[in-house]
Amino acid sequence: MTFENIIKDIHNKIYYPVYFLQGEEAYFIDCISDFIEQSVLNEAEREFNQSVVYGRDVDVKSIIDLARQYPMAANHNVVIVKEAQDIKKIDDILPYFSNPTPTSIVVICYKYKKISKKAFIEKINKIGVVFDAKSLYDNQIPQWITKYLAEKGFPIDVHASTLLAENLGSDLSKIVNELGKLMINLPAGTKVTPEIVEENIGISKDFNVFELNKALSYRDVVKANRIVNYFAANPNDHPMVLVIGQLNAHFTKILLYNSLKDKSKNNAASALGINAFFLNDYIKGGSNFPINKLYEVFGLLREFDMRSKGVNNESATTGDLLRELIFKILH
Repeated sequence: MTFENIIKDIHNKIYYPVYFLQGEEAYFIDCISDFIEQSVLNEAEREFNQSVVYGRDVDVKSIIDLARQYPMAANHNVVIVKEAQDIKKIDDILPYFSNPTPTSIVVICYKYKKISKKAFIEKINKIGVVFDAKSLYDNQIPQWITKYLAEKGFPIDVHASTLLAENLGSDLSKIVNELGKLMINLPAGTKVTPEIVEENIGISKDFNVFELNKALSYRDVVKANRIVNYFAANPNDHPMVLVIGQLNAHFTKILLYNSLKDKSKNNAASALGINAFFLNDYIKGGSNFPINKLYEVFGLLREFDMRSKGVNNESATTGDLLRELIFKILH
């Protein structure tokens, strides 16, 4: 069952005896468990009919005992187990799934990994919901940000969503936290632009890896040097290991574009996993960086990644290394 379908069912008061929420992306797990925690019972009912426990503090027997209780002056008894990955011998809960208490809703939040035993999952699927919380790919983050803000009543400029994605990474909880700060300071319905992002979150619309990648694609030496000098002056905000990682991702997409047989707009954007709005940056990068030059760039990225970690580097700062790297890429 998808995240959206689970949320929709809960909203429509369609409940299951067991929700087993597992996987890498904790944000989705927290959203589902929080929604159940806040919506199934009203405030008065929660006092006697809702239990929230943590895996490090309970064992399976305690969870089953809570699940076997019947509600008092309410339709449901809700048991939410957070950080369930800390429970020892979680398989011992299987007998409960064979005969769950019909008035109980048990939510098990098993974060950052998955149960590999097929029998365990099949048992839950017969009576309840198993949800795999998968992390989003980097190229899915801008669209996710756009959708999230739209649902909150804030349209966003495509440059702004990409800027946020490039600088906040793929941790959805972190992204939501930053977007929350942003929305607090904006009137409802405000369109989010790069200028608004810079003013409210502190991400420079001009000095970021997205703009550096664009400058490299166009071989804009002046702009690239201006950005890398800014990075050198603010090393804590722009760690070299992250910059190199994002440069590598950018040039990998240029390599992919150059290797495409069908370079039509829709096909190329789909193959690269980007918004078609930004395709020209990769078309330009493809013309400025032919295959042989790209292999040279990848060699430079590997070399400077090692040097930034102390290999064959006695005294150069990360700022010095970044300047040298960008110079060699461009010349």
